[in-house]
Amino acid sequence: MLLRQWKEPLEQLTLPSPKQTTVISGFPHNSLNQQSFELNYRCICNHLIEFTRGKNLLRGQSFHAHVIKSGLQTIPLICHHLINFYSKVQLPYLSEQIFRETHFKSSTTWSSIISCFTQNELPFNGLEYFKLMLRNDGMFPDDYTFPLATKACAMVNSHSLGQSVHCLATKIGYDVNVYVGSSVVDMYAKCGSLGDARKMFDDMPERNVVSWSGMIYGYAQMGEDREALTLFKGALLQGLAVNDFTFSSVIRVCGNSTFFELGKQMHALCLKLNYDETSFVGSALISMYSKSGMIEGAYQVFDEVSDKNLGMWNAMLIACAQHAHTKNVFELFKKMKNAGMKPNFITFLCMLYACSHAGLVNEGEHYFSTMKEYGIEPGSQHYASMVDLLGRAGKLDEAMKLIEEMPMQPTESVWGALLTGCRIHGNTELAGSVADRVFEVGPVSPGLHVMLSNAYAAAGRYQEAAKARKMLKDRGQKKETGLSWVEEGNRIHTFAAGDRGHEISDEIYRKLEELGEEMERAGYVADMSYVLKEVGDEEKGRMIRYHSERLAIAFALIKFPKERSIRVMKNLRVCGDCHVAIKFISKCVGRVIIVRDNNRFHRFENGECSCGDYW
Repeated sequence: MLLRQWKEPLEQLTLPSPKQTTVISGFPHNSLNQQSFELNYRCICNHLIEFTRGKNLLRGQSFHAHVIKSGLQTIPLICHHLINFYSKVQLPYLSEQIFRETHFKSSTTWSSIISCFTQNELPFNGLEYFKLMLRNDGMFPDDYTFPLATKACAMVNSHSLGQSVHCLATKIGYDVNVYVGSSVVDMYAKCGSLGDARKMFDDMPERNVVSWSGMIYGYAQMGEDREALTLFKGALLQGLAVNDFTFSSVIRVCGNSTFFELGKQMHALCLKLNYDETSFVGSALISMYSKSGMIEGAYQVFDEVSDKNLGMWNAMLIACAQHAHTKNVFELFKKMKNAGMKPNFITFLCMLYACSHAGLVNEGEHYFSTMKEYGIEPGSQHYASMVDLLGRAGKLDEAMKLIEEMPMQPTESVWGALLTGCRIHGNTELAGSVADRVFEVGPVSPGLHVMLSNAYAAAGRYQEAAKARKMLKDRGQKKETGLSWVEEGNRIHTFAAGDRGHEISDEIYRKLEELGEEMERAGYVADMSYVLKEVGDEEKGRMIRYHSERLAIAFALIKFPKERSIRVMKNLRVCGDCHVAIKFISKCVGRVIIVRDNNRFHRFENGECSCGDYW
């Protein structure tokens, strides 16, 4: 709908007619006005730049009043500085007012207002003014304006709009410009069009750090980790002076792929090149340390960066939430507001996530209702988080009511959250009815398909479960294989359930047998309800005993020194029985075991888990 609105004629945005303004006469009697016009003009520009850097709203507004009294607000460069000032203090509509009241608009003035809206996460407004600029006779975009337009297209994730801007740049000869070309590469990459991005990248006669960084970011965003690291290596071999954005993309690859040792090397390189205190790198480092199970490192990075942007605050919020540091999440939210940061939709996702995984229903409902106070309409992800919160707390009827009241169609994440609540609280009847309802809508992703099949199996409807799995197979799809992996030096050791392909497989299984006997003496009893297949108890026990996370832990116990914590990464949710088993293992062997599944972190120590069995 927003795209359609942007494409519609914008006659309603006609600008006000010029007003006669006296530029020099009528100055107030103060020392500043006794200077010559040129000195006065330069002084005003310098002061506005100073207030913009310091984000000093009150002093900037006072000085704006002086500019108006002096009649200098009509000068394009001063207009540019005023627009930029209000943009930096997150008041974009005041920038727009200044723009409208300025009757002579240079290309710099137009670029300023487009930049203002883009920087304040209002890309459609920026694109509207880009369109108005094109309609203005004698005004053409340049190598500063085009990158702003492509950035706005990337923000709305519109490949088609981005192509239109790219075509216009080609038509007037700006496609070979290194700045415009780099912005096009970055736009295509962020829209997920890696083919278009790579073609533009390869065809560029000259590349700069933005083009290299944009391409690396695109590969990292799409999970093409090997390509991202190869390209980064190529950039270094060519002697490119990479920047903080390049490092942030590579560090995110390390975090997503849990290349912790490589991530630490990237951190060391950032320290060497003085990029460690930038917000881009700081956010990536926080995410990398958090995803590697080293939350202490994330706290240290956060404390060391003095100028924190919103992305960095959000990164620390989600890190604390995933590691069950719920109290710190609430404290950080208060500090963020006190620092003058305005929360966005990602911030509230972090808050709802923290509440969901701590069972704090009242707090979650508070943050959900608070969103509108900041002008944020809850999206499908926020509703999914609320359903997850209510479902985990056992309020399944309330969760179902919220789904019925959603202003948009429920997404797979919403139904998945409800099914998780049904599984936790054993409401197999509701789970089965949800499965019936979802299958009536049409095809779903393999992940949700498996959840629905498991819902049927848990309800004892094995025939429907088998039919659902057959349906998945007939479509040529298959469930994601559950994998767990650990990092040893420069190697990643990966395991699947029942896997016997590892080079020390015999040792691993002997270790598991030893652990099993010790755990049983400590009181462990396997919970067979997590095996959703019609097989005998002996077979169920064998299936659950050799889940991938247990194989990974056994390998680590064999290979890692006793003083080293064990960090296991997993692509799916850890099952309930394995969660209990790992608590027993941590107590029996006296080791700290950190497990990251696809939902959160679990720190097992002395028979206890950081999640408090609420996950």
